[in-house]
Amino acid sequence: MPSTNTAANALTHAAHTHRLPPRTRPACARLTLQLIAAVSLAGCASVHHYAVNQLGDSLAKSGGSFAEDDDPELIRAAAPFSLKLMESLLQDAPQHVALLTAAAAGFTEYSYAFVQEDADELETRDLQASLALHERARRMYVRARDYGMRALEARHKGFPARLRQTRGAAASELDPGDASALYWTAAAWAGSISLDKDSASSIGELPLVDALLKRLEALDPDYDHGALDSVLMSWEAARPGRAYGESQVRRHFERAVQLSEGRKAGPYVTFAETHCVRLQDRKEFESNLQLALAIDPARYPQWQLENRLVQRRARWLLSQTDQLFIEASPGASQ
Repeated sequence: MPSTNTAANALTHAAHTHRLPPRTRPACARLTLQLIAAVSLAGCASVHHYAVNQLGDSLAKSGGSFAEDDDPELIRAAAPFSLKLMESLLQDAPQHVALLTAAAAGFTEYSYAFVQEDADELETRDLQASLALHERARRMYVRARDYGMRALEARHKGFPARLRQTRGAAASELDPGDASALYWTAAAWAGSISLDKDSASSIGELPLVDALLKRLEALDPDYDHGALDSVLMSWEAARPGRAYGESQVRRHFERAVQLSEGRKAGPYVTFAETHCVRLQDRKEFESNLQLALAIDPARYPQWQLENRLVQRRARWLLSQTDQLFIEASPGASQ
């Protein structure tokens, strides 16, 4: 490393220039070796830190290549390695905000797309296996939430503790630069609570998630082409202890469709399985799922993987129509 050679040359030159007494030279030599070793170690540590941060930056940006993939099963197999690599790098760069945010996003998406979805589809065939997968999905959401909170704390020291103490006041500290970490933290937290509804401690955390979502809505109401509105749609529909906000859910649905220009299947599927099932509107349920399935994922590469995964859920929901609606299906025997 250049810094090591420079230090060694400078010390050697000094020794010859000043013609040190013979008895002094061994001590000087030892000092020279110690300094060279120290500079070498510092240089290597610096290079290692730089390499970790560079790789972390690269991994944090790798979501685009996953998002454009047309093979969900390939991503199912590849994602765990990517997630564990992120965790390994975070041991050396524990305050890398972009990498922490990417980990929060990655674990949330993996849990929803490949663990919770499998659990939902398995429920009618093997209840015990489904429950085990739901618990795994919940733990993964918690892991994602914790990475998101670490990202927020890296930018706002002590934020998690203040959030639990003051909720909205703490959330008001967050700024537009926190939007992505804020979104994934709230989404993961909401996901973990939805799979732990029998836990009083989990239910008690609902106001914290609410504070985060309200702050993001104030900072960036159009976040990620309507992604926030899709989360708020589910949030408004599922929150216990308050009257169902039908008009609010529909407003978030319409905004999500508008902001995504109808190119994302997610808003249609979320609206169908939350609003339409709740109101037992079978016709609108089927109509929205068909709209989701009518989207050609290949036309919108940036959302190709997402659309393919959501369309899988749309097809499964359609297969469950008779179980989700009390009224008899068309043509059913009386």
